[in-house]
Amino acid sequence: MFKSLEELVNIIRERKNSGTSKSYTHKLLSNQKMCISKVNEEISELIEAIEKNDNQTHEAADVLYHLLVLLENSGIKIEDVMEELKKRQNAVR
Repeated sequence: MFKSLEELVNIIRERKNSGTSKSYTHKLLSNQKMCISKVNEEISELIEAIEKNDNQTHEAADVLYHLLVLLENSGIKIEDVMEELKKRQNAVR
């Protein structure tokens, strides 16, 4: 299950390092304002999908993808986020 997320992170990082890529991911990575806008848009769409009980999985996947791109664009490593979550998990035990 999490292997897919790891693969997605690797693809995002490859696109970030590909200076000539014309991919949507590379376009997002080149424009932080656009990344932020897309995350906001996708979160709104997910909330709407949950309220309507329709298309939630699709919208949740969009949120995760765009969030991962924004994190990478901002120099925030998902590994660091996961480590922070692990610390929090240990704190509540």
